[in-house]
Amino acid sequence: MRKVNTNELLEFAWSSPGGKFRGSGKQVSEALGREPKSTDLLLRHPFDVEIARIPPGATPYPFHAHGLQWEFYHVISGTGSVRHAEGRTPVVAGDAFIFKPGEPHVVSNDGTEDLVLYVVADNPLSESNYFPDSDKWTVPLPKRRVIRSEPLDYYDGEE
Repeated sequence: MRKVNTNELLEFAWSSPGGKFRGSGKQVSEALGREPKSTDLLLRHPFDVEIARIPPGATPYPFHAHGLQWEFYHVISGTGSVRHAEGRTPVVAGDAFIFKPGEPHVVSNDGTEDLVLYVVADNPLSESNYFPDSDKWTVPLPKRRVIRSEPLDYYDGEE
C-alpha cells in the first residue's frame, strides 16, 4: 500500500504570463507514485487526484473542454462559480460536480477566502482540449501542441 499525508505535500503554484490565470495545487497522485508520461496504466494510474487552491478573485485556467477526459470536483472550502456551456453556477463547500468529455468548463473564486477543491480526473492516454473563447485546440502527440491552423502558445487569445 502506498500512503501519503496530504497535509505534508508541497504545493506548487502557477500563473499565466499576464497574470490573468493563477492557482496552486498539491499533486496527490504523483506523491503516490503516478508517472504522468508513462503509457503503462500501472505506472500512470487510471485517475489523477489534485487538491487545488484558487485564491480570491482568481481563475486557474482558460475556459476549456477535454476531448476524452472526465473531471470530478468536490469543493472542500470557500465559494466560487463554475462557468459551463449553460452559463454560471455558484458553488460552496460540500458541492460536487462533474464534467464529461466535450463539456466546456472553468472554476473561478469569486469569494473572499481561498477556494479549495478535490479534482479527480480519469487519465486517458491521448487527451486533447478545446478552448472556445480563443477557438484553439491542444493535441498531445508527438508532444502537446496548441493550434488553430498554426502552432500557438497555450495562453494565446486568452489574456
